[in-house]
Amino acid sequence: MQLKDKVALITGAGRGIGQSIAVAFAKEGAKLVLSDLKKEFLTETETLAKQAGSPAITLTEGNVAKGEEVNEIVKIALDTHDRIDILVNVAGITKDGLLAMMSEQDWDDVLSINLKSAFLFTKACARPMMKQRSGAIVNIASIVGIAGNAGQANYSASKGGMIALTRTTAKELAKRNIRANAIAPGFIKTKMTDKLSPELIEKMKEHIGLGRLGEPQDIANVAVFLVSDASSYVTGQTIVVDGGLVI
Repeated sequence: MQLKDKVALITGAGRGIGQSIAVAFAKEGAKLVLSDLKKEFLTETETLAKQAGSPAITLTEGNVAKGEEVNEIVKIALDTHDRIDILVNVAGITKDGLLAMMSEQDWDDVLSINLKSAFLFTKACARPMMKQRSGAIVNIASIVGIAGNAGQANYSASKGGMIALTRTTAKELAKRNIRANAIAPGFIKTKMTDKLSPELIEKMKEHIGLGRLGEPQDIANVAVFLVSDASSYVTGQTIVVDGGLVI
């Protein structure tokens, strides 16, 4: 088991990519602290993680864009396990619209949930990780944070910001043996893509080298690598997982 007895805090763990990462970590022996807006959103993930063999699962809830609630989640993790070895920032939302028509509120909401939350959790976890002199942070960005996407000015900006935050975090914390990396998924099968028409999905596939949408497990596999000892000399990097969409 690559993550035996490691303590992993995962935000946005209630579904999709966050859920898949939680289950993948559970299979590798990690103790999980799972976070979402409400604990009831985590019921399915908890069941799947137990079945996968996680030795300990703690459920937390809170608004990830509010510092006091983020600090409480991190406090629960530390009170329960006395350490945090892994942080994975997954929590995110979309509020799409053309730039000229986008409301200020839609901009603020997406930047707060997607980017500010990653800053708040990284800041809160940095101190215990520095004390431990070890830690691994993974931020789930997006290919649109690199390439941009029409109709997603707020989302693209938030994910591009996560990539820049990742690099800066890696530079600041490397001397304490704390690594920070990002994953930039392409089109992944989640509840977000389930809302798209079959025609649109087929058109999307035409632009993907491998000819298919990705699975959440594809992202989880890379996350396991980035928080394990197998990547002990990898930091400050953004791993694109898009099936050849942008080359």
